[in-house]
Amino acid sequence: MAKNILFWVLSLLIMLGLAIYQRTTGPTYPKTGSFKIEGQKIKYKLIRSWGENSDAVVKIVVPNANVSGFMKFRRHPSYDDWSSKELIRSKDTLIAVIPQQPPAGKIMYQIFLNDDKGNEYKIPPDKPVIIRFKGSVPDFVLIPHIFFMFFSMVFGIRVFFEALVQKKDVYKLSIWTFVLLFIGGAILGPIVQHYAFGVYWSGWPFGHDLTDNKTLISLIFWLIAIWRLKKNPTDYKWAIIASIIMVAVYLIPHSVLGSEIDYTKIPK
Repeated sequence: MAKNILFWVLSLLIMLGLAIYQRTTGPTYPKTGSFKIEGQKIKYKLIRSWGENSDAVVKIVVPNANVSGFMKFRRHPSYDDWSSKELIRSKDTLIAVIPQQPPAGKIMYQIFLNDDKGNEYKIPPDKPVIIRFKGSVPDFVLIPHIFFMFFSMVFGIRVFFEALVQKKDVYKLSIWTFVLLFIGGAILGPIVQHYAFGVYWSGWPFGHDLTDNKTLISLIFWLIAIWRLKKNPTDYKWAIIASIIMVAVYLIPHSVLGSEIDYTKIPK
């Protein structure tokens, strides 16, 4: 009993670690940093995802009223020239307004601040960031999707421990993993995708969306594992492989190679 509880706790903790890693390393996670203007520390948080039906807004607190700025931006990927837009000051805050795009549309942008001594500060200092626009996903779809995806991972990791150590409920746990993943990824996932980007599926064979493809790969390997266990209840090899594959795909940052509009193929 104690070992069983331990494996469930370990599975849950590993899932939480993977979920945090995946979210905080993806291309839609905000770009943060800080710099100094005349000795005063300025922090910034540049958003890289926007799900509201409006222009995107970036706010940077700059108390020094002598500091102004502008934003350079263009659609991405595109052949557009860079456009420039002045920042709006509201008390201690400078505000950049990024023009709204259709779902899956992207804007590349970079902010420039200038003080009264003629110094210029680039935000971020190295290269522009890219923000992706998306439609609003209702909570009654998004929350169950997240629940089923995360708990499919818990069960998938639990299969690994079961197959290596206890060797009793591998088949049953594999079934649970597949069912949870199928509901979260193959049923609710496309609904989330449709709300966010206007399509139900943009993975293989219709596109290169890595999130969709990761789900597909995991489902295939769990099907193989279940099939092998059905034929031979002691054939744990494919269950272990399916569990490892599942963890491996979760190590890929969220939204990598996600849906996007290719503006190079659309007339201006």
